[in-house]
Amino acid sequence: MAAAKKRKTEIVAVVGAGLIGRAWAMVFARAGFDVMLHDSSARALTLARKAIAVSLRDMQRAGMIGDPAPVMRRIRCEPDLAVAVSRAAYVQENLPERLEVKQAVFAELDRLAPKSAVLASSSSSIQASLFTKGLKGRGRCLVAHPVNPPYLVPVVELSGAPWTTPVAIKRARALMERAGMAPIEVIKEIDGFILNRLQLALLNEAFRLVDGGFVTPADLDRTVKDGLGLRWSFMGPMETIDLNAPEGTAGYFQRYGGLIRRLDKDMRGRPAWRDALAKRLDAARRAEVPIEKHGKAQAWRDRRLMALAVHKREAQRKIKPA
Repeated sequence: MAAAKKRKTEIVAVVGAGLIGRAWAMVFARAGFDVMLHDSSARALTLARKAIAVSLRDMQRAGMIGDPAPVMRRIRCEPDLAVAVSRAAYVQENLPERLEVKQAVFAELDRLAPKSAVLASSSSSIQASLFTKGLKGRGRCLVAHPVNPPYLVPVVELSGAPWTTPVAIKRARALMERAGMAPIEVIKEIDGFILNRLQLALLNEAFRLVDGGFVTPADLDRTVKDGLGLRWSFMGPMETIDLNAPEGTAGYFQRYGGLIRRLDKDMRGRPAWRDALAKRLDAARRAEVPIEKHGKAQAWRDRRLMALAVHKREAQRKIKPA
């Protein structure tokens, strides 16, 4: 019997070596892809490689990966965009969040990358239709919006333009799943995609509650991290409400429908954002974490996310209720 043919390692090009770009490089290299990490700045590539090495060591200590050396070897820094994307099966762009920048780089990617490559942007606020409309290969273009940092938080939103082909979405989803991510599809384009709209809905009400004098910023945070966040770390809101009533979702709406309608009307009635509130919230945070310790606080956050990721991975090995 003939031996099975070894599958050729796919190449992923990551364009932009900033915070999100280097995180994506880790995601793909960790999953076994060969990564071409591009940036026009040699200094950015040098800094990215150093930062990646530090993050991989932290992940090793947390039990998320084994030896980081093979992961590092799969990441090649390349200052020439044409070389970086020349053999890519998939391209993830991570340049500044400005429309003219996205338009320019996608025109180049469409020209330089193989016609079979899927082209995706990490944009968190610019819809794919706005920067791909005039491209010959616009059917293969989409947004693949991650949560920061994507090597620790796996959800990624796949949002195509009206002309993005189902095949491109399907290929992007399959690749993300192979990379250990948790892709979701934004079925129709919408400003802010899904995650940001959910996040900002909660943030806007949090702003109203603090601004109205109902709660302190610290106690507001405690409400989420020691309340809602505990459930949301392993259940979504639809699953949560279904399990919060003996009769399931139908019973939840029967019990709380009046409250939902009443609070929805109340929440829409007041503006959520004022400059004075922004200053007040920043002052409250700086009292807890001075700006010179902000980087250390971010590192603490990442270590906590690593520990949570390991816990969730172990928990998934156990049998879920049928």
